[in-house]
Amino acid sequence: MLIGTSGWQYTDWRDVLYPPGLPQRAWLQRYGEVFTTVENNNAFYRLPKRATFEAWHDNTPPGFVMAVKASRYLTHMKRLNDPAEPVARLMAAAGGLGAKLGPILLQLPPTLQAEPDRLDECLRRFPDGVRVAVEPRHPTWWTDDVRRVLEHHGAALCWADRLGRPLTPLWRTTGWLYLRFHEGPADPWPHYDDATLRAWADRLDGADDAYVYFNNDPGGAAVRNALRFTDLTAP
Repeated sequence: MLIGTSGWQYTDWRDVLYPPGLPQRAWLQRYGEVFTTVENNNAFYRLPKRATFEAWHDNTPPGFVMAVKASRYLTHMKRLNDPAEPVARLMAAAGGLGAKLGPILLQLPPTLQAEPDRLDECLRRFPDGVRVAVEPRHPTWWTDDVRRVLEHHGAALCWADRLGRPLTPLWRTTGWLYLRFHEGPADPWPHYDDATLRAWADRLDGADDAYVYFNNDPGGAAVRNALRFTDLTAP
């Protein structure tokens, strides 16, 4: 099981993860000393060049894994329509990670209702061997047709939590899992409490091939919760 955070470039993580005075260019290297994986959210807003992905590869330790959130151009602007070119462009850039490339995350807009045929066409465009996790956010997606599309392509339904509650069905559509923690129910906000984390640890029991990311970054909550979840799921 690989556990990390959604992103690493947060200024309020100084004194939480990054020592005082550590330059920002060294943050990823420091992050890789603590965590084995990260979910790269930068690519959602603006797709970095391949050389940037190559630099991230070189600045992380052996065995490190970087998941990549697909560009909003594909998911939010084109809404999965005509996916061939944006998927090819994404993979050409993210391929700079080499063996450190983890799953591609397709987070769909909350207003996008179920389009299983459109999703099927999009998933077809990813190269063989590339793992894809899909995070729908409209309730119309919870159908047998959608589940069959995910299973057919070996794509994972992204499990998601907000305030200690699952936002999705807990379908296992492939042999690996992808889980995102968005906002915890504990005080101070947006932390997660041990009871919630233990409940998720029980759901993941036996899932050795899993990617877990904490997206509750304010105040360093994601760092603290990811470290705690690592402790709770340790053999």
